[in-house]
Amino acid sequence: MEYVHKSVLLKETIEHLNINPEGIYVDGTLGGGGHSEEILKRLTTGKLIAIDRDEEAILAAKERLKDYKNVIYIKDNFKNIKEILRNLGIEKVDGILLDLGVSSYQLEEVERGFSYMKDAPLDMRMDKTSPFSAYDVVNRYSEKELERVIREYGEEKWASRIAKFIVEERKKGDIKTTSQLVEIIKKAIPASARRMGPHPAKRTFQAIRIEVNEELKDLDRALEDMVEVLRGKGRIAVITFHSLEDRIVKNTFKKLENPCTCPPGLPCTCGKQPVIKIITKKPILPSKEEVEENPRSRSAKLRVAEKL
Repeated sequence: MEYVHKSVLLKETIEHLNINPEGIYVDGTLGGGGHSEEILKRLTTGKLIAIDRDEEAILAAKERLKDYKNVIYIKDNFKNIKEILRNLGIEKVDGILLDLGVSSYQLEEVERGFSYMKDAPLDMRMDKTSPFSAYDVVNRYSEKELERVIREYGEEKWASRIAKFIVEERKKGDIKTTSQLVEIIKKAIPASARRMGPHPAKRTFQAIRIEVNEELKDLDRALEDMVEVLRGKGRIAVITFHSLEDRIVKNTFKKLENPCTCPPGLPCTCGKQPVIKIITKKPILPSKEEVEENPRSRSAKLRVAEKL
C-alpha cells in the first residue's frame, strides 16, 4: 500500500534542506518514508538516520526503501536526538527534517484509532508498546482534566460540554471505540455549530492524540537540541499541521535567531549570540493543487532555519 502518494510540501522541504550528497541527514519522523526516499535519492556517499516511534511504520518504510543501503533505522522519539547520535558515534549532521503530528501511514491504519472517520478501538498510540492510550484519557480522566486537554490541545470552544457529555456517557459503561466518541461529541456540540467548519470531532481527536503521545511536551527543547547537533550551514526543516505546533517552532526559531535578553535600544551586555538564521521569514504553505489532491495538507506550514 502506498501511504504517502504525494507528501505534504515535499518539493519545497527537500529543496530547502540544501542536501549535500555526501552529508549525514536525519528524518526524525519517518512515517511512510516519503521524505526519506527523496533525501536518499540525492545522497551518494551520504547517510540517512531514519527515526520513528512506530515499529510498524519502520517496517513499512524499510520495504519502501529496501533498495537503499545507506539508511540507519532507529525506533525512538526524535526528542532524544542527542542520545541517538551519541550511540551512533555521530557528533554533527548536515540536515534534519521533522514532519510533526500523525503520519499518513498511521491514519491509513484504521485499527490504530487516529481517524474520526472510521470505527476502531480508542488507541491513538504512536508507539504501540506504550501502556497509555486514548482509552485511558477518555475513560479515566476527570471531567476537569478532559476539559483542559480538549481546550488546550484542541482549541475547542465546546470543551466543557464535550467533557461533561463524555463523563455522563461513560457512567453507562466504558467508551471503547472511535465511533462512540464521535457520537458523544456530536451530541455535545449544538447543531448550529456542527453545520459550520471542520468535522465536529476533529479538534477533540487532535487534543486526545496530543495528550496520549505528549507531542508538544519538550518540543522546544528538542528543537534546540537538534540545532545544536547541526553543522555550520546545516538546516532544519519542520512541517507543522496546527497552530500549537507552529507557535512552538516559530517562537523557538525566533529565540535562537535573536537570543539577546538586553533591553531594546541599549548595547548588548548579555553576550548571547545568534545560533541560527531563519530562512523562511514567513512559513511556506502548500499549493492550491496539493490541497485539492491532499485535503489534509490544508493547514500545513513549513519553517526552515540554518545553523550559523
